[in-house]
Amino acid sequence: MPHYPSAVHSLRRVFMQAFVVHDITEPLVSFDDFAPTDKVKELMGAGNYEVVGIRRAGRIEGYLDVAEIESGVCGDCMKPFEHAQVILNTEPLPELVRRLRDQRRLFVSTFGRIGGIVSRSDLDKPPVRMWLFGMVTLIEMRFTRLIERYCSEDEWKTCLSAGRIEKADQLLRERDRRNQNVALLDCLQLSDKLQIVARNKALQELTRFQSRRQVEQMAKKLEKLRNNLAHCQTIVTDDWETILALSENLDNVLDRTHADEADRNGIARDES
Repeated sequence: MPHYPSAVHSLRRVFMQAFVVHDITEPLVSFDDFAPTDKVKELMGAGNYEVVGIRRAGRIEGYLDVAEIESGVCGDCMKPFEHAQVILNTEPLPELVRRLRDQRRLFVSTFGRIGGIVSRSDLDKPPVRMWLFGMVTLIEMRFTRLIERYCSEDEWKTCLSAGRIEKADQLLRERDRRNQNVALLDCLQLSDKLQIVARNKALQELTRFQSRRQVEQMAKKLEKLRNNLAHCQTIVTDDWETILALSENLDNVLDRTHADEADRNGIARDES
């Protein structure tokens, strides 16, 4: 399997800088504070808006929740933005996901002014899906390298069924036919690699998982998320807990991958 020393550094830049809140923000529809609430409520219903911004002197200074509208003008029932409800448009996606754990929606600030809104439903947009697919790929890359470094082929084969090994062998023969320089390990599925980690105590101890059951549970969640991403299925409802876990552990995954890469390069230098 080919390895590239700069790959982890590039991935860190992609995950932490390339995708930000701005990439999935929707404009916040707004009305003047003197607009009658009955008319605004009608327009909110027609546009399927749960909240709208309220302007004073041309600047959005608060918001109106459709469930809390009272008779009068918008300024009378306008709610001010609380600090916990606002996120900068330049914040990276991991921070956005963590903030959405406790908030249904967040108002987006650009150059000190509220002008956008983002919610969990926006996590189904292409930038987030690409970002998540990259994270799953990074995790698979780390498990591949752990197996490669600490297990012989004969050893990890004992963790899989004959059928799974035969599937990988078929793929290896096909890739050999196409002159692709890969090993049998590279032809395993993500679920196979996680199964190896789950059943090998030494490998398991190199991860954050405390038991075989934890690894197997995560394997199912990652496989499900990747399948939903690959087949354009919604991910917000069924995969929310997995998305949150990936976001909360991203720094740890990147650090561990970087350490694995450094160790491997050190071994390669010693052997040369």
